[in-house]
Amino acid sequence: MPDMIARLYDLPELEPVLRGMTARDIDIRPALALEKAGVLAWVAAVFPGWLGEAEAAFSRLPVACHIAVKDREVLGFACYDTTCRNFFGPMGVGDSSRDGGIGRALLLSVLHAQRAQGYAYAIIGGVGPADFYARTVGAAVIPGSEHGILAPVFAGRSVPPPKDAE
Repeated sequence: MPDMIARLYDLPELEPVLRGMTARDIDIRPALALEKAGVLAWVAAVFPGWLGEAEAAFSRLPVACHIAVKDREVLGFACYDTTCRNFFGPMGVGDSSRDGGIGRALLLSVLHAQRAQGYAYAIIGGVGPADFYARTVGAAVIPGSEHGILAPVFAGRSVPPPKDAE
């Protein structure tokens, strides 16, 4: 799975996307520190492989995790600056909330936050849906990145999580 690069100075507008989410009573925004336990519990249940990066996002100021919330329920999350500085991801949207534009809204929300922090480009690490990123923000595959910083994880050479104590 290659890395991609996105130009942050040439992003689609965020406000129309957020208005569309608000019209559906979905709030896309940076997570608050007081929401850490709830967000991490959701990530652990839905995307357990990304829990470490989500935890790291809450150690940053501002919190480097954006969430999609409806009726106080987490629908999705997106992080940045977790495994490496200037990296976008991970991002995940729950199965029942997919295909409604939430992933696009989270992606744009985070990339706009990265741009506001002074980045001109963002690296999207270990991409799965390359077409989504290319279509949404014009991201391009970085040549030779198939074995990038996340290669040990995908090759099964990373340190496994501890076994359950029970």
